[in-house]
Amino acid sequence: MAEVYAGTSGWAYPSWKPGFYPAKLASAKFLQHYASRLSTVEVNYTFRHFPTEKTLRNWLAITPASFKFSIKAHQNITHVKRLKDAAEYTRGFLGALQPLVEEKRIGMVLFQLPPFLKADTILLEEFLQQLPKSARFSFEFRHESWFSDQVFEILRKCNAALCVAESEKLESPDVATANFCYYRMRKPEYSAAELEQIAQKVRRHLDAGTDAFVYFKHEETPAGALYAEQLLASIREGKRASG
Repeated sequence: MAEVYAGTSGWAYPSWKPGFYPAKLASAKFLQHYASRLSTVEVNYTFRHFPTEKTLRNWLAITPASFKFSIKAHQNITHVKRLKDAAEYTRGFLGALQPLVEEKRIGMVLFQLPPFLKADTILLEEFLQQLPKSARFSFEFRHESWFSDQVFEILRKCNAALCVAESEKLESPDVATANFCYYRMRKPEYSAAELEQIAQKVRRHLDAGTDAFVYFKHEETPAGALYAEQLLASIREGKRASG
């Protein structure tokens, strides 16, 4: 059965007190509390650092077995090498994630490409062919030249998701390219009507047997975390009503 996973891009924000975290909650308890209310988190720390096995084991120990970690790929892969001649470094990075893989706790690995990188279908196809078939990968393109049927078909062949991302400068087309989907909702505020539109999209994916990962932007306020919680509640309520 398809599942929805909703959360934010990070969790270590004292400014979320007391709207999301209890006022007296120690920072060391943030992730445990976060995971008691949300079902996934997007880890941006890994954009600049390889996570240690100890760190990953600690995360696993304090979160439920159903909780998923989506990992942003290291900048050396996406911004320095720009996917070119990156096979060895990518293997090393993915190897560092093995504790999450072994416990089936990894949601997705997100390759967020820089805005200045224009479409190169040969480069994309070669890079995709080097990735393990057993894992889930998503690509966030930030130059509009990537939004083409040719690129979408390359992603489909390798069962990689087009990351549907909102931003002030560019909005990705909502095109399904895998049997899972990845949304990055980057607006600081969403109305009740907008949240319901997102929920409707998620329900369509679930009905099609597609797992949906939805991440709201972290801000100085806990709004993103609360939006994710509202989305999960809406989906669960819909399931109860239809069941």
